Order: sequence, then C-alpha cells, then structure tokens
Amino acid sequence: MSVPDPRLHTAMQSAVQRILSTVADTASRTVDVLGMLALSAKSNADRQAYMAAQYDFQRKLSTFNMTFTSVLNEKVAQQLHPRSSRPMATTDWTALSLVGDQEVEEQVTAYRQGLAIEHECEWELRELDAYMGSLLGLGRPDPERNPIRPEIVGKALFRAIESVTTDVGVRKTLARELAHGLAKSMRQCYGAIVADLSARGVQPVGLAVRSGITGTGGVTAPASAAPRTTPPDLHQTAQTLSALFGVPPPSSFAISAGGLFGPSGGSAFAASGEGSHRSGFGAAAPGPAGSGSAGRVSDAQMADLIRRLAFLASTPGALEPAAASGWTPGMAPGSVGGGVPASGEALPSGLGGLMAVNLIRAHREELVSAASAPLDHMVIDIVASLFDQILSDPKVPPQMARQIARLQLPVLRVALKDVRFFSSRSHPVRKFVNRMASIACAFEDFDDGPGMRFLSLVRELVQQIVEGDFDQMDLYESKLRALEGFVQEQAQDEARAHAEAVELLAQKESQLRLQARYAEQVQAVLLPLGVQDFVRDFLQQTWSQVQVEAAMRHGPDAEITRRMKQAARELILSVQPKHSPAERKQFILTLPQLMKTLHEGLALIRWPEDKKKAFFSELLPCHAQSLKGQPLSDFQRHQLESLLQALDRLELPKAEDSPPPDAAPVLQGEPTGFSDEEAAQVGLVQETAVDWDGQVDIDLAHLDGGAAGGDVDINLDGLGAELRPETPTQGAQLAQYVQAGVAYQMFVDGAWKKVRLNWVSPGRTFFIFSQGHKHQKIISMTGRMLAKLCESGRFRAFEQAYLIERAVARARRQLAALTAHSRS
Repeated sequence: MSVPDPRLHTAMQSAVQRILSTVADTASRTVDVLGMLALSAKSNADRQAYMAAQYDFQRKLSTFNMTFTSVLNEKVAQQLHPRSSRPMATTDWTALSLVGDQEVEEQVTAYRQGLAIEHECEWELRELDAYMGSLLGLGRPDPERNPIRPEIVGKALFRAIESVTTDVGVRKTLARELAHGLAKSMRQCYGAIVADLSARGVQPVGLAVRSGITGTGGVTAPASAAPRTTPPDLHQTAQTLSALFGVPPPSSFAISAGGLFGPSGGSAFAASGEGSHRSGFGAAAPGPAGSGSAGRVSDAQMADLIRRLAFLASTPGALEPAAASGWTPGMAPGSVGGGVPASGEALPSGLGGLMAVNLIRAHREELVSAASAPLDHMVIDIVASLFDQILSDPKVPPQMARQIARLQLPVLRVALKDVRFFSSRSHPVRKFVNRMASIACAFEDFDDGPGMRFLSLVRELVQQIVEGDFDQMDLYESKLRALEGFVQEQAQDEARAHAEAVELLAQKESQLRLQARYAEQVQAVLLPLGVQDFVRDFLQQTWSQVQVEAAMRHGPDAEITRRMKQAARELILSVQPKHSPAERKQFILTLPQLMKTLHEGLALIRWPEDKKKAFFSELLPCHAQSLKGQPLSDFQRHQLESLLQALDRLELPKAEDSPPPDAAPVLQGEPTGFSDEEAAQVGLVQETAVDWDGQVDIDLAHLDGGAAGGDVDINLDGLGAELRPETPTQGAQLAQYVQAGVAYQMFVDGAWKKVRLNWVSPGRTFFIFSQGHKHQKIISMTGRMLAKLCESGRFRAFEQAYLIERAVARARRQLAALTAHSRS
C-alpha cells in the first residue's frame, strides 16, 4: 500500500496557490486581449462577439476567479482523497444514471484545454510527475495520478467560464482565448512548482535507464524505478524507433558486431541469435545476468568511454575532416567520396561530405562493446546516422557544424539513457542543438563582429558541457538560456546601431497606442448612436487616427486639430434626415467644406486610395437619402445632441500621455502618417511598392549555394506529426512567430533575399530586418505588412524545419535506402 509523504498537503497548498495566481493573472490579461481583438476584427460580427466576451468577462471577473478557486480545490481534494470503490454486488439499479450533455461537454472541453496546456508544458510536467510520484508514495511517475495535471485545470476552467455567462458563443470565445493564454503561462507555473518541491527537499522518484515510447511522440515512463528496462519496454522502444527511422526492429534483440547493416549484406537485426556477442536482453535478461548489477557496471563503462572520447574530441584539430575529402559548402551528403557506405564498418575520419568527423562511426566498435543491451546498438547506429546528416547539412555554417560535432558523444549518452530525445521536440538537448543552428544561420560572417562573438560563446558553452555532467538536463537548459541571453543582447546592440530608426518606430507605436485608447473612448460614445455601420466604423477606426495624428503633430489646441474634431460631428449630422428646407440648404452649403476636411484628414494619415473610394462610394448615397428621409422625433433629436456633446467632451491625447514601452501589445490599427523622409529613413516597405498580382518564384535554390532548395529542407510535407515543425515556417501564422536574431527569406524586388530580423517593437507593430554583410541595408515594415507578405507566400522561414528534424527526415530516407539495399 502506498504511503503519502507527510509534506503532501503543505506542498499541494503551495502548488494550488501558484496555479490560482497564474490563472488570475492570465484572466486579467485576457480581458485586454479581447478588447484588442475586437478593434482588429475584420468583420462587424467578429467585433461584436469579442466586445460581448470582453464585457461579460470583465464584469464577472471576480466571479470567474472565485469559481475557479472553489472548483480547483474541490478537484484536487478528490484526487488526493479518492473515494473507495464499491463492489458491484452492493450497487442497486437506483444508483445508475445517464450522463448528461453538460457533463460530456465538460469532459470534452476540459480535455481540449488540458491538451493545449500539456503540449506547451511537456518537459515541466514530466519532472512534476516524478515529484508527485514521490509525494503520493507511488514509487513511480504516473501522469494520471498527478492532482494538478492539465486535465484538472481544464475542468476547473470550464466550470469558471460557465459562471461568467450563459451565452454559448461567448463561452467558446473565452475558452479559446483563456486556453491559449494559459498554455504559455502554465509552463512557468509548473516550473516554479517543481522548484518549490525541490526546495522543500522532495526527491523525485527514480526513472528507468530508458523510457518506453508510444504512438507518434507520446512517452510512457516505466512503472519501475529499477535501473533496468523490462523486455516489453525494450520491444516497444525498438518498434517505435523502427517506425520512426524505417529500419527493421531486432526480432530477438540479438545483434552482430557488424552494426545496423552487417558486412554480409543481411540485416544485423536477424532473427538468429547465434554468433552474437550478446544474447537475449543483455543486462536486462532474467536470471543472474538480469539482477541489475551487470547493467550498472556496463552503464558505468559506457559513461567512462563516452567521457574519454568526448575529452579527446575537444583537442584542437580532432574534428577537422581530411583535406582530401573535397567537401565544399552546399554539397549534399554523399556527393564526395561516395557518402555513407552500405556496410556497418567504422568510417574513416575524412568521411566524404561531412564538415567534421563522425566520432560515433569512428569509434563504433568501442561503443558497441561497452553497450549494455542490444537495443543500445540500434540507438548508436541511429545517432551516428543523425550526425551524418547534421554534419553535412548545407544550411549549417562549417564553423558551427564543428562545434555541434563536439556534442556527438554527449548527445549519444543522452539518447542511450532517454529515448525521448528522438520523439520529444521539447527535449532540452534537442532545443539546444536546434537553437545553436538557427542562430548561426542568421550570420553571414564568423571572422568578426557579432558572428565571431556568437561563435566564441558557443565554443565556451560546448566546452562546459563536455567537461561537465552532461547526463543532467539542467546543464543543457542553462546553456540554452545563455543562448537566448546572447540573442537579447544582440537585439539591443542592433537597436543601438539603428537608433534613429528604432526611436522613430517606437514613437509611432506609442502614437498607435494613444490612437487605440482614443478609439475605445469614441467607440463607447458612438455605440448607441443611430448611424450607418460604415460611418460608425470610419469614425472609430480611421477618423480617430486623424484626430490623434493632428494633435500629436500640431498640438491639441491647434486650428487644424479643432477642425478635424469638428468634422466628426458634421459627418454624423450630414447623414441624419433633413426635414426642412432650411436644414437642406445648410447641408448643401457646408457639404463642400466637410468633404475638403475629410480629404485633408485622410491625406494626413495617408489613407489608401482604394479605401477612400470605397468609403465615399457609400457616403454619397447616404447623403442623397438623408434629403428624403423621415424627420427625427424630439426625443431622437435630444438623444443625438446629448451624444454629440459627449463626443465633443472627449479630450484628445497628448504626447506626454504615451504609455511605457512595455505596455500591452498593439494588435489593432495600421500605422500610417509616415512622411516620405521618415519612410526612407527606416526603409519602410509600402504596400504600393509590392506587385501583389505578380507571380512569386518558389525556386529558392540560388540562396546560400543551393542550401534552400531541393528536398534538403523544403520538401518535408511527408513527415509524421512528430517531425513536422512545431512553429509555422510559412503562411499567415508565421508573422506571429518571427523572432529577433533569426534568418528569413523575403521576396523583394522580384527575387528571394536572405534577411535577418534585428528588432521587434514591444507591441510587435514594427519589425526591422537587415540584408547583406559589408553594405548592410535595413528594411522595416509594419505588422500588417509582414502578415500580408506571409499570407501571399512572399516571406518564409530560412529553415523549413529545425536542424534535428531535418536530420531525422534525411536519416530516415538514408536508412530506408540502406535497408532496401541490404535485402537485395
């Protein structure tokens, strides 16, 4: 019988409080996000839906938090003290009931919300499960017994949303936005809970030497904490690796010394176990050999061997490929020296097509001899094939490839102990290697400047890993944080280098925030006003920009500013019915000046001509109809005058009212009002400068010596879900995921060009890219322009998949081809 840890309830109270605080903060931010989404909505129906959701949620925010607190405490208490199961013999028919639609909806919605959180917090949850297994006295990590797992949070979230409103549409909107926000914030929350449990002295339950993989990326930890893996786990792991890389699994787990594909031409995973230097399940086999001591001795031998080889590989020149290999950047693997042979013998140091020596192949015999189980041989050969592809990837600069090559043996060690490395994109080692390659792709030169500083940092980080305890994931996570710190520092340096452009764009973003704030005030006044929808939208979204622009340029008391504000009142009156000849005459006399003021204001913000034509084409018929309409009643006249007075009382924002740079993101509006000089200063890409009707050349082979073309990186559509990019690499959604310090491809001036994102404004309203090395040119654009380029296929990621995902895809093809060759 499991005995819970005495610290269980205290630790759980602290964990629940952290979750409650995280959810409350996320809910508060969601209120602001809904308002921004309403202002940026493309249709009136979407705008009304977001506004209704924001109104209900803001009004019932305290109710939401109280309900979530109550339900979460209730659910956690049920998990900590489950009811004892009652025998079926003692249950009568009156105890049976049908499951209601509401319960089904709750389960489905909670599952979806929990899945969104689980996808973002995969690694943190794995650590938390180990701590919970210790606290609950389970002796093993069990995700289904974790009292604060994402599913429980999702159920409490569903009940809390229910308490806000009865409107189904509003509930769906809140569920979607809250799940999206929580998926990001719960990652830090779960990490903080793990840190708190560790500080309390809670020891996580031990993990097995190797985890079993299930499905196309899910991982199930073994139930035992013993330092050996049971035969079913080995078989399941081998089957999954076989499916992932397209190689036949070892039917009896007996492997010859020839490697994955023996010299005889037959598969090394033959059914026969005769002649093998291992038998059965190796150290994990039952009997005296399976007691666990042999596995520990063998594992220690493997660890010592890997550390010795890793140290030798760190000596100068140890990883340099032979000069006779003839490798040149952009050359495909196997294009020199015949590539990877079909036999499993160790390959020479100067492997053709590689930018550095494949140490795993060079020392394969020693590694196989020290392996503790036959499945380890399969892992060794697969990791060797992965590094064949990594070290020949044409998108990785040779200088960076040689630094990644120094991680071959630490990566092999990680893969032998935890095969989640192959299936989990959030694995710290995978993220570290991928991030190194992605940042390196953005530099054109490593001989001086930022490229040299980055290479020096990577060399130091890799050396610390090689000399440190590279069995610990914390080591890789700390180095990943160091990489991210460099990217942030580099972004600050780039901002200082383009200080004038950054300052101008920052001012424009602050102005846009002021426009958004003023637009919200105008919206509140105009909402009950009885005017056409297009007039209301124009006054709220466009004319509010005109008024703020005039106030910022000339001051709130300037004559032009007063005229722009008065034009809003006159426009509303111009579409009202005129019942008397005097009103009609007054309208005809003031209309020319009104139209002149409207054109002057729209020119002030450089409103596009097509939008002008569309607006005036709707306005003119309304003016004609106003001369024939029914007169307003006295009540309607008084109500209209009251609303117009409220509109007049609105104060225009001043420059000193600008919010801080770290204010809420700006998602609405299109920054306009750039003069020709300002646009030229920041290299602003105007929509009119792009031939949107022209054809986009999808052939990217000319970039980087062919690195971007062919099936090396772009034709990855056939990959399974576990290999597809975690973030979009092209299409409309890419605009939301671009990161500073990363390389991209942009179709400008009729050709594809490699650009590097240098700076992103705090509200992601403006982006500054650089192109070239010796004579660097800056290109800036608005968020909407970037989204339009992505949507039209004129902007895409330089890497269509991360380095290891590309390597897995190419290794899969290589191993499948070698398998076919060995069978022929």
